[in-house]
Amino acid sequence: MNSAKIRLSTIADVRDFVNVVSQSDVDIDLASGRYLVDGKSIMGIFSLDLMSPITLTAHTDDASELFAALDRFIIKE
Repeated sequence: MNSAKIRLSTIADVRDFVNVVSQSDVDIDLASGRYLVDGKSIMGIFSLDLMSPITLTAHTDDASELFAALDRFIIKE
């Protein structure tokens, strides 16, 4: 499992994020507070608090390709 903090600030960000992750075979969870949703579900994502950072968890041993495709959403620490 690999995790990263992401930010989805606009409706276009959510749409673009779902388009990228939907092309991947990796299972992706998004967590905000106590809520956990499928990262490929646009309706699930809109149920989260998008004003706060969201924790992305990719259920794979090698998420480097996926994280490279999602780089613009990842919060750099």
